Amino acid sequence: MSDTIRLDGRVLYLSQDPAVIEAQLAGENFTRASVGPLRDNVSTDEITPVTVMLTYDERLGQYPYVGFKAGERLPVGRNAVKDGGFQVTVAGKRYGKGSSRESSPLAELSAGIRLIVAESFERIYQQNCDNIGILTTTDFSVLDRLIAGEAVPIDEFLKGRDALTQQIIRSGGLLAYSKFADWPAPRVRSGENAESAAGEAEPKTLVEKIIERHLHPGIEHAQRGDGVFIAADWRFSHDYFTGMCAHLMHRAFGKPAPLHAPDHIIAFQDHLVLASQSIPHVRDGLLPGVANLMEGHTSFSRDYPVRSHGALDNSPGSEGICHALMAEQYALPGQVACGTDSHTPHSGALGCLAFGAGATEIANSWVTGYVRCKVPETLRIEIDGVLRDGVTAKDVVLHLLQMDAIRSGGAIGLVFEYGGAAVRAMSIDERATLTNMVAELGGFTGIVEPDQRTVAFLKERRGVDFSLESWMKSDAGATYRDTIRIDATAIEPMLARPGDPGNGVPAPQLESDVAIDIAYGGSCTAGKREDFDFYHEVLRWGVEHGMHVPDKTRLFLQFGTMAVRAYCEEQGYLPVFERAGVTLVMPGCGSCANCGPGQSANANEVTISAINRNFPGRSGPGNVWLASPYTVAASALAGKITTFEQLKRARG
Repeated sequence: MSDTIRLDGRVLYLSQDPAVIEAQLAGENFTRASVGPLRDNVSTDEITPVTVMLTYDERLGQYPYVGFKAGERLPVGRNAVKDGGFQVTVAGKRYGKGSSRESSPLAELSAGIRLIVAESFERIYQQNCDNIGILTTTDFSVLDRLIAGEAVPIDEFLKGRDALTQQIIRSGGLLAYSKFADWPAPRVRSGENAESAAGEAEPKTLVEKIIERHLHPGIEHAQRGDGVFIAADWRFSHDYFTGMCAHLMHRAFGKPAPLHAPDHIIAFQDHLVLASQSIPHVRDGLLPGVANLMEGHTSFSRDYPVRSHGALDNSPGSEGICHALMAEQYALPGQVACGTDSHTPHSGALGCLAFGAGATEIANSWVTGYVRCKVPETLRIEIDGVLRDGVTAKDVVLHLLQMDAIRSGGAIGLVFEYGGAAVRAMSIDERATLTNMVAELGGFTGIVEPDQRTVAFLKERRGVDFSLESWMKSDAGATYRDTIRIDATAIEPMLARPGDPGNGVPAPQLESDVAIDIAYGGSCTAGKREDFDFYHEVLRWGVEHGMHVPDKTRLFLQFGTMAVRAYCEEQGYLPVFERAGVTLVMPGCGSCANCGPGQSANANEVTISAINRNFPGRSGPGNVWLASPYTVAASALAGKITTFEQLKRARG
């Protein structure tokens, strides 16, 4: 990459005012002062909506920001950014929220964007920019200098970045760097070796210990904030990104590429398996594009001796959602798992280090066995006391999300280490909801110290006899960025108003009735066994009291894996679901990725959903409220948003 950066194109300010966006696209230039407030929380669902992610190359340059919402409008059309000659994008806080999709920065790069200026960035999104050669900065004075015609040194874009990231940015991206780096065979250090490598022992968090045991052999010791490569026990991709990963890998390393430990690489077919039942994919003729992505995925799993979880033979659906299957079949305490999705921290419920990475990162890991990360700081979430009846881990996360410390972006890039009596009392399924939704909280990953519940889960679900090791916990005196203490008894059933998971409000404080058209329970976050225990508890009560889902409302329940479906069958849940009026959906990401049953059909429809995020367009054009499985099922029976407790009181 050049040693200096000049502004050769235009600046696109992502304003809250749609008229300002439209004027810029029509050729008018604005200043930072004249555009008004910038949009915060611009998500990757808006930069590249799932319905345009049907290719994995430079053709994505037609589409950046076509899902961007200003006011109530979507002002950016196809090819508008490329045709407008824009080189810089400017936005507010937490730019790049959402799924860890490298499609978004690749679309921006392919449309001509070379620099993104924002008040803060989501970790995975910014790392994806680094990997493919887009510059980022939170220093608006750099933008002022560029606009003034100054040639700004590349060093200005390296400030505050760790040494490894600086090298990658200077190289023009990760794969350009990787081709000239040294990649010895990965090895996991034993506890004794890890301690001796660290010199004098100092108290460490569990994640710091896991990183230390997986460090690249060329790194003797790493401090918080350092960029490092660590050996990954598991590396996985799903059908949206396998083709892109393989394309990037072959371009850098040739074909066939020399995979490291292919039996520890997993290809999951889960995101697109229900496309044939998806309203926009069928209506807009997108199925050929889906087939293109599927072929990229299946050709990789066919050409290389990797593990693969595919589509069902006899009905639309898959063996399971990648995150749920990772916890059900693969991840173990103390291991490292990385995958092409921001909800990879799901497996942190088992006490492993699991985090999302972009397509370039995964492609590099397939060949080298290593994945890049920064040694993170840790935020301790201490939840003491006992949760009320009907309050779940989902309510805990929605409670956290509405806190000012989180909404302001103060937890971006941190580890969320959950502990306290309420967490110790949770099942692994519930802990997985806490760690899964660290993606929405803005963190690097989430983790829960493994304990006897973890050991029992591994034995009962997987037949694994696992022995906890003494190092598998944070040390007394470990350093935390901060500690958030929560009284579990104070948490009420929560909702998140449409538009963002951080729009939290206690359900009992809802000021007026909200009628719903769709209730949806499922996804990696809410399609686990215990989630179905919750759905069944509510619906059984409803059936026993002569209730069922009213005609104007539809309730979809989607299994996270086929093992969850088998569990429901064994428990006798299916007849209750049928009597209540449930539409059952086989495993897959489905409406959570706007790609299957349960999505809205028009902007007037209202959904209450147990999925993890409700960004505009996430599950169709309608408004989506987030809630726990209990509240989703109760609302379905009532035809309006209500908690299970409120429903029972109303029936007297």
